[in-house]
Amino acid sequence: MIYTVTFNPSLDYIITVDDFRMGKTNRTTTEQMLPGGKGINVSTVLQNLGVENTALGFLAGFVGEEIGRQAEKLGIRHDFIRISGGCSRINIKMKDFDGTEINGQGPVISRKDVGQLMEKLDQLKDGDILVLAGSIPGSMPPSIYRDILRRLSGKGIRFVVDATKELLMNVLEYAPFLIKPNNHELGEIFGVELSTRESVVPYAEKMKEKGAQNVLVSMAGEGAVLLDENGTVHMLPAPQGTLVNAVGAGDSMVAGFLAGWDRKHDYDYAFKMGISAGSASAFSEFLATEEEIQKVYEML
Repeated sequence: MIYTVTFNPSLDYIITVDDFRMGKTNRTTTEQMLPGGKGINVSTVLQNLGVENTALGFLAGFVGEEIGRQAEKLGIRHDFIRISGGCSRINIKMKDFDGTEINGQGPVISRKDVGQLMEKLDQLKDGDILVLAGSIPGSMPPSIYRDILRRLSGKGIRFVVDATKELLMNVLEYAPFLIKPNNHELGEIFGVELSTRESVVPYAEKMKEKGAQNVLVSMAGEGAVLLDENGTVHMLPAPQGTLVNAVGAGDSMVAGFLAGWDRKHDYDYAFKMGISAGSASAFSEFLATEEEIQKVYEML
């Protein structure tokens, strides 16, 4: 089983506003509400690809109830923890303004709430995959990613981490199966600018030296690079297509990679599935369907 954790899920309110004017009353011309957060995005694309998974995380208030309802509507299996205080966040995404977003804060997560999550994670078994993705609420300990990997280390669980800075660096000693920084995040860690696929490779190697088994680096229009656990470098340019919506493309890449690995246990295939899923989501209004992903895969 694949489990995803979204520490701060959202209800994404995706809108189009024609002729937006500052300081005036504006009205939407299109709108949609979807469950959001990096882990939930991974779960959505895994579900679209027919890969069984369970989404975990925290929900609060009436917004949390709607996030759960929308997830069920998409067919996502979940075991969210309902917390008593506060309200889950609403993120406003303005499609007309180059990905402009207004993201809410989310509820306070107590030590007791974290304890409930840990109890659920204790049930994971040898061979399961755990995906930890995205930022954490300010109320949670900054060591939470590391705490989880330390707690579950030695149980035969494959860890996938898609996070930035300390959240990512602090888990490397526990040999995560996969990490997925983008080229800007990887460059920020080492204080360099990484703009070509070739320039990424030595820094992906440094992340492997620090403990990561597989390093998948997304590079938007430049494609992607994978340095696998065997030391093989995989590179592909971005498939040809029109960018429609970049939100969730990186999460889709993680899902595609895991779906590919689940099917064939072959890194070349998993890498191609990852870049196909990421690109397919970028080329579509919403997170990619299996048909859209397969269409891009056939272009590679």
